[in-house]
Amino acid sequence: MSELAVDIIKRGGRRPSERYSRDKLHASIVAACLSVNTPAGLAEEIAAAVCDDVAQWLSVRPEVTSDDLRRVAARHLNIHHPDAAYLYEQHRIII
Repeated sequence: MSELAVDIIKRGGRRPSERYSRDKLHASIVAACLSVNTPAGLAEEIAAAVCDDVAQWLSVRPEVTSDDLRRVAARHLNIHHPDAAYLYEQHRIII
């Protein structure tokens, strides 16, 4: 699937916006899955499914906030792996 031309508004506009990157989202979902001891192959499959769902959501939006992107990704991740979704949602609080 080709990259979507969607701008991600970072931290309420206090940081420069950036173009949506499926690879970046995929890597963060995989990292969350691996952090809760998910096998690497399954983590990759889950990340691909979540990225597909997020891409569909993004397809009708020219821009979204990074918080909205994180919320939508976490909602879809929760379907596949609730523990990883919790970690993904809470990463700023935990670290």
